[in-house]
Amino acid sequence: MNWQERSRRTGQFIRKTQLATGAIPWFDGHKTDPWNHVESAMGLSISGLRTDAERAYDWLARTQRDDGSWFAEYDTDGNPQTQRIETNFVAYVATGIWHHYLVTGNQAFLADYWPMVRSAMDYVCRMQAPTGEIYWAEDVGERVNQDALVTGCSSIFRSLQAAVDIAERVDQPHEHWLRARDRLGDALRNRPERFDRTWESKARFAMDWFYPVLCGVYDTNAGLQRLQSRHDEFVHPQLGCRCVVEEPWVTIAETSELVMAYAAVGELETARALFEALDSYQAEDGSWWTGYQFKERVLWPDERPTWTAGAVLLALDTLEDHTPGSALFKSTLSTRNE
Repeated sequence: MNWQERSRRTGQFIRKTQLATGAIPWFDGHKTDPWNHVESAMGLSISGLRTDAERAYDWLARTQRDDGSWFAEYDTDGNPQTQRIETNFVAYVATGIWHHYLVTGNQAFLADYWPMVRSAMDYVCRMQAPTGEIYWAEDVGERVNQDALVTGCSSIFRSLQAAVDIAERVDQPHEHWLRARDRLGDALRNRPERFDRTWESKARFAMDWFYPVLCGVYDTNAGLQRLQSRHDEFVHPQLGCRCVVEEPWVTIAETSELVMAYAAVGELETARALFEALDSYQAEDGSWWTGYQFKERVLWPDERPTWTAGAVLLALDTLEDHTPGSALFKSTLSTRNE
């Protein structure tokens, strides 16, 4: 089966899992969270299921809180299952909206969802520390957790750029977002002590290694150096990218995102080799397994999430340029290494 057919079936899997409300849960009967919901919606856009993608963004618009945020988890009836708000979950809507515009060229879509993006990104910027990092979460009615995650802040960095791109298209002010992006980038590049201050370091996770590259925090040369520095620690030849450096477990979503990170710095040969490692991880219904435990030689866990499917479609599009959205992560920012 060729990749075009495989991607069509993947998109159909996401659509079948999507609820009538437009929400996209992890899988049938499971939770929906805003970040993975957007990842899945981008997969729908790539698959040509644009009406379904727009239903997903409409669900976000209807669910958004007055302060611009979303809770971190909703049940299948749309009820929040936590009082926690995670900043990278809130910000990711800008990346999704910009991606859908790149795919469709629909200027009216940007204008319609501009208020949602503006409100979300202003909430995120209110959570920025004086030293540039963005606090990772707020428990409503209790406190803001004043620590920061490298992966989460890298994702926010990319979303701030998407928000700037959207604002430019709809002719709205955005200088405050540029300032927030630059301060965040400086913190990620030059202030490692501002991250993981109150919990164990997340450096053992692959995402902390490659997400700053995927999201454009580094320029091309510095990004390539960062990827090369730990490639052999995380990448298992022929199998994919480990989620955690010491575990014999490769994950399909992390491998897909690493594909995009290598493509972003121009290392297409490495990116394609990584993508080929995914070949055996698709199920008959078009979905994709979460991961493979190669010591036990089992697909594990027994889950095939919609967001994993979305990540695979994003990686495929990045490599094959099926849609104009393929440029989303390849257009890395030429930020200075200060």
